[in-house]
Amino acid sequence: MLLRPTEIQIESTRLLIKPFTAHDADATFACITPSLTRHMAWEPPASRHDFDGVWRSWIPTIDDGSDYVFAIRLRADGSFLGLAGLHRVRTESPELGIWIREDRHRNGFGREAVTLVAHWATRTIGCASFTYPVAEANRPSRRIAGSLGGVIVESRATPKYKFVVYRIPRWPVTSEV
Repeated sequence: MLLRPTEIQIESTRLLIKPFTAHDADATFACITPSLTRHMAWEPPASRHDFDGVWRSWIPTIDDGSDYVFAIRLRADGSFLGLAGLHRVRTESPELGIWIREDRHRNGFGREAVTLVAHWATRTIGCASFTYPVAEANRPSRRIAGSLGGVIVESRATPKYKFVVYRIPRWPVTSEV
């Protein structure tokens, strides 16, 4: 079942997660820093113009349901918290990803957002499991994978860092977040 992006809304008591739109670009760009991306495969865009090219490339894959980038916001006031990803949706084990703006770390938003997206993907898309690549040195993100039942299935190295890939089992459809 292909859902239009405007029909997708994932929420909890604290969070509201929706597919990324142009409306999210300013807040997203403002939060992308070198220290935030030190454990990510990508580097901060050099300019807002460069970032516009990046987010515009997301829109067609969100529209066709093959790859999702979600904006994470607080339900209470709509403030921007970060992005969650569900990539390679049409594979056996889509990839989960997350980043939370640095001034909002240590509040459980990352784990909550990943849990919500995994639950939604299991229920709506029928995902059987998920992969979750993470830099070895990124302990908070590794704790997210472990809390969701993830087990390390692979280790790799890039010029930037060493990373591990977790396999996270299908999120129980009947489970509440």
